[in-house]
Amino acid sequence: MIFVAETAAGDRVEWVDRKRWLWLLSFVPALLPILSYTAYYLTNQSVHWVWGPLVFAYVFIPLIDTILGEDENNPPEEVVNALAEDPFYTRLLHIAVAVYYASFAVSIWFFATADLPLWAMGVVAISAGVFSGTSLTVGHELGHKTGRWERFSAKLINGLSWYGHFTAEHNNGHHVQVATPEDSASARYDESFYAFMVREAPHGIRRGLRIERQRLAKRGLSFWHWRNESLQCYAVSALIAVVCFAAFGWLAAPFFLIHHFFSWQQLSLANYVEHYGLKRAKLPNGRYEPCRPEHSWNTNHIFSNLLLFHLQRHSDHHSNPMRPYQALRDFKDLPKLPSGYPGCFVLAFIPPLWFRVMNPKVLAWAGGDMSRVNTGPEQA
Repeated sequence: MIFVAETAAGDRVEWVDRKRWLWLLSFVPALLPILSYTAYYLTNQSVHWVWGPLVFAYVFIPLIDTILGEDENNPPEEVVNALAEDPFYTRLLHIAVAVYYASFAVSIWFFATADLPLWAMGVVAISAGVFSGTSLTVGHELGHKTGRWERFSAKLINGLSWYGHFTAEHNNGHHVQVATPEDSASARYDESFYAFMVREAPHGIRRGLRIERQRLAKRGLSFWHWRNESLQCYAVSALIAVVCFAAFGWLAAPFFLIHHFFSWQQLSLANYVEHYGLKRAKLPNGRYEPCRPEHSWNTNHIFSNLLLFHLQRHSDHHSNPMRPYQALRDFKDLPKLPSGYPGCFVLAFIPPLWFRVMNPKVLAWAGGDMSRVNTGPEQA
């Protein structure tokens, strides 16, 4: 697909999106559990195949990122509008919703019907949760769009993880307070991932529901009105639960408990690495400076970016929240992560290792000035 535009001087610009068909790789995370369980049956029920999705997520993706390296290419600014309006890229998001639903359905079916030892059942539920958490990347992208169908699809995919508050919390909470001590979704310097998740998850729920309550109140509506978009999403979650309990009985209960926990953990991991230690300066009027690209950690590792719809070009996303994933840009002199998100998640699981790698990066970004570092409200 060739995108054509003109410069202000009238010169013709032609640009080819060489990643256009590579975006199909974004379906890989959803397909991994299905492929793993297929291999289980094709190899005479070799139970060790259940480890496949987690090994791919936390070993092979970081390895492939290291081998393939980074892609720092940007589309010319003249073609960005045409690129953003091409429906091909949005269709991929809608297809991804269906593929993630299929992955979830196959996972709970396999969990409930395969003759697995308890440890393997746990691994299956954890894998399903990790990849449902990954699907929130799709909900994130769709939730930033304004079309009715896109917003509906965002509710469908967020409903897999019982994360109905996500769109309101992210768009009108996190994006407003990002990289400040007040933002529950911005990790503080020297804060371990585990401490961050305990703080971030409940605060995110409260903030998301409060924002939705305020939105409805401005329209003269009750929090319990059917137009409450968070409750609409939770209704999707409840319907999924009813169907699963009807189909699989009590076995759905442990699956849901494990699945939802690790799905939420996956989102918390992403939030943790995206703004760790970075802080916007407070202006004399008491407000924070506008969010700029340097207030988010960025990475251009091509493989994981293709799997995650360019979520890792997070700097441009926060500076331009409505810019679609295919048009996100890289900038020079950004704070850069040492790996794509999956590799950084592995570091985050081991706090001393994370601090050893990332704390010097934070201090270098701040020029050694701790007043520029997000250390929490008590030192803000």
